[in-house]
Amino acid sequence: MFKNISLIFALCASLLTVHAATADYQVVPLPQDISISKGKPFVLSASTPIVYTGNDAQMQRNAQFLSDYVDQLTKIRLNVSSQKVKKTTPIVLVLNPKISGNEAYVMTVTDKQLTIAGKTAAGVFYGIQTLRKSLPVLDSPEDIELPAAVIKDAPKFAYRGMMLDCGRHFFPVSFVKKYIDMLALHNMNVFHWHLTEDQGWRIEIKKYPKLTEIGSKRSGTIIGHNSAVDDSIPYGGYYTQEQAREIVKYAAERNITVIPEVDMPGHMLSALASYPELGCTGGPYEVGHKWGVYEDVLCLGNEKVYKFLEDIIDELIDIFPSKYIHIGGDESPRVRWEKCPKCQALAKAQGLTTDHLQAYFTNRIEKYINAKGRRIIGWDEILEGPINQSATIMSWRGVQPGTKAANLGHDVIMSPNSNAYFDYYQTKKTGGEPLNIGGYLPVSKVYEYDPTPASMPAEAQKHIVGVQANLWTEYVTCPTLAEYQVMPRMAAISEVQWLPSSKKNFDAFKTRVTKLAKIYDRLGYVYAKHLWTEK
Repeated sequence: MFKNISLIFALCASLLTVHAATADYQVVPLPQDISISKGKPFVLSASTPIVYTGNDAQMQRNAQFLSDYVDQLTKIRLNVSSQKVKKTTPIVLVLNPKISGNEAYVMTVTDKQLTIAGKTAAGVFYGIQTLRKSLPVLDSPEDIELPAAVIKDAPKFAYRGMMLDCGRHFFPVSFVKKYIDMLALHNMNVFHWHLTEDQGWRIEIKKYPKLTEIGSKRSGTIIGHNSAVDDSIPYGGYYTQEQAREIVKYAAERNITVIPEVDMPGHMLSALASYPELGCTGGPYEVGHKWGVYEDVLCLGNEKVYKFLEDIIDELIDIFPSKYIHIGGDESPRVRWEKCPKCQALAKAQGLTTDHLQAYFTNRIEKYINAKGRRIIGWDEILEGPINQSATIMSWRGVQPGTKAANLGHDVIMSPNSNAYFDYYQTKKTGGEPLNIGGYLPVSKVYEYDPTPASMPAEAQKHIVGVQANLWTEYVTCPTLAEYQVMPRMAAISEVQWLPSSKKNFDAFKTRVTKLAKIYDRLGYVYAKHLWTEK
């Protein structure tokens, strides 16, 4: 009889082992080094505590994030503690100054303990993301086995960004936070916030209230690709400074820096509609209805323009603690400057051609920002005149401008439209797709991008400090479409940002992103499914 009972217990234990869920470390982005160890797995269960060491608020927050992530995916809620609990097998979050790299981490898994160690809390946070994405997605709680392993990981690039254009279409604070959460899931650390456009000024500037009273609203929007038909529906929205600070704090808690962009001297029609004296003609101006490039830009020969921008920069610097302020600088026609007496007088006084007026402007604005302890980023058009080497270039018109800038000694963030513009179509079969600006950028082309190819001189490669993808929103009218446009391409760009090119493999990536898509589903994200014909 006792033998039979023992047999039954053994059989039950065997069945429990067979049906235990298993974690998989093949995640996106793929860690640099995964070494599977001998020995029993770590078993995550409802009794597993999360223990963070020290009284560090960031580490406590990391522990709470991990508890929330585990609950989201597995329906298991883990308790958080700053003290080890006897007779438990804990997940331990710890700082280790011997780890090299501020965003590096080491995850060690044994049957006794799972440890995530980082030199900083940010490194621990990225280890948590790897653990999070390793877990299976469960509909009901059950024990999860994590194979014994040592994972050593660090990102390739220090700057790993995504841009959201809130100038053409406005997105609520709730979605901006959701977008930041999406960045965190993909190990990104920069949210580039495009806040001003011809079609709308989106950030409150207290010294210039008309920017939001007038500039944040347009009386209609062109239908389709700049057709002759306008919908005549009023459209608007802006972020208060309080809301902007809230978003900065939300991002910082997730180790993400918010870099604001106020585009200048072009793409300023919303500002000119608010303060027409800042333009070359004096107006009247109207907040833009159509998409594209407008000839009306800031008057560079008008000293009031510089005071206006300096006041705006002062308020931005007070809101955003980022090292960088993005000043745009793209698509700024010279037509008005050529005929403007003030601009021509400035050009003559400075011994410049009209084409080099923007370089004068850029250097002057950069000098002001540098005096405030910050640095500028500009789109690659700012290279069209002699500018200071300290300016960081964001290369969007393909790869060549970034290569040129790096060769000139500028730090460069690669963001080429050929591989990183997520407003492009994801399939050639556009009949069933939401309306987009055009282009064709499948996941595979995003993934294949190499920001530092062997053909680039080694000295230039040192100046490629990061990679960013952009979501322009002329035709992205709502949050669900924004999600659809960026995912799963965001997963592909995250591996470009994180992994050395030698470790990338698209076929393996497709397997890993299929697992990641289960997390998208659990979180309720809307994403494109062209990678999965069965979907």
